Amino acid sequence: MKTIKLIGKGKFQVSDEEAPKLAGDNNALIKISSVGICGSDMHYFKEGGIGDQKVKFPFVIGHEAAGYVASISGKANIKEGDLVAIDPAVSCGKCDQCRANRKHTCRNLLFMGAPDQLNGLMCEFAIIPIENLFPVPANFTIPETVFIEPLSIGVYSVKLSNVSRNDDVLIFGAGPIGLSVVMTLSYHGIENVDMIEKLEYRLQLSKKIGVRSTAHFNNHIQMGKFADNNKLGYDVVFECSGDQAAIDSAVEFLKPGGKLILVGIPSETHIRFDISKLRRKEITVINVRRQNNSMEKAIEVMRQFKSKSNLILTHQFEYTKTQSAYDLVDNYEDEVIKAVVKF
Repeated sequence: MKTIKLIGKGKFQVSDEEAPKLAGDNNALIKISSVGICGSDMHYFKEGGIGDQKVKFPFVIGHEAAGYVASISGKANIKEGDLVAIDPAVSCGKCDQCRANRKHTCRNLLFMGAPDQLNGLMCEFAIIPIENLFPVPANFTIPETVFIEPLSIGVYSVKLSNVSRNDDVLIFGAGPIGLSVVMTLSYHGIENVDMIEKLEYRLQLSKKIGVRSTAHFNNHIQMGKFADNNKLGYDVVFECSGDQAAIDSAVEFLKPGGKLILVGIPSETHIRFDISKLRRKEITVINVRRQNNSMEKAIEVMRQFKSKSNLILTHQFEYTKTQSAYDLVDNYEDEVIKAVVKF
């Protein structure tokens, strides 16, 4: 089978590997059709790691994937030929976290495409636990199915925020995850949503997806005007960029008693807060760790947004063009939002 390996920072190589053979109970052999390029993948590609997770080259990355069931071992709610979305987090089901319905923080968690854990999905075939597979409606496209996993992060982030319909909400970052938050808020009928973003084309897209108003992050005059539109501040801010300056600004925009939802992944191992502002405003800070039991809800959200999915799923590349795909995403070229690699 064809496999795409990251062989060094910023460099991929196509290789031929032996396809895996189905073994054990409650597993399925999946013919991978497409793999999305995630922000965490870009960290591995550009920096060779995230925090203390360092890539040992060569390594297969990629965890946002869609594929067809080739064969099954054990009982399942799926059948051969089904198109499925994949949850890339494999939990043990036995530890205190799993027993507490927190499989995403399992003590023995193994994540596809994470260093020293599991190989990623940038390959033609993969063995996946049945419980990690989610069949999608018959009218879903392959790119839409790929997007279920990142969309589930937006779904989970909104769930953790406990946001209500009357809340004023601000989002930093109109990339795929920030837009997933917008989609989920809209799905729940939350309309008072504003967006701050550096790139003009992403601001314009966020309006089409459902935000009320926008501002450029690097335009202090416009940000000041934006703040005046909501003089009391925001109830909830979703920080989806991982940028320290955005985190600082998020605290400024929150009203006393507000909630800061940290969704983006910083490049640095440490971030900072002005603790006096956090304390005086009594700001609640909530970290988002991927997603938990949110894949099926993400499928529901995508069903509502199918007519707009092409606005987010902007680029598809053949696997032989993986290098070009990552370079394009790295440079924010051609108004890219979500790019996928096809096998």
